[in-house]
Amino acid sequence: MQTIYADGVANITLIDGVIRLDLVNITQIENEKANIRPVGALALSLPALLRTHEQLTQAINKMVEDGILKKNDAQHSVTDGIHS
Repeated sequence: MQTIYADGVANITLIDGVIRLDLVNITQIENEKANIRPVGALALSLPALLRTHEQLTQAINKMVEDGILKKNDAQHSVTDGIHS
């Protein structure tokens, strides 16, 4: 199995029921603008995306409970907007 490190996602597209996430790395930050480079792509079915969302949510909640992460008001607003 290949491991790909990514700093983030540049694009998310939905075509014919398949979600595609383009993975990128930040190579340099100049004048508060990040230079990014594509490193791979992840393709998921809609059910797989929903399962992944649930798994990531559980992992994040566990990290908050363990004191590894701390939620702030801005994060609560974003989360509330997604689930509404």
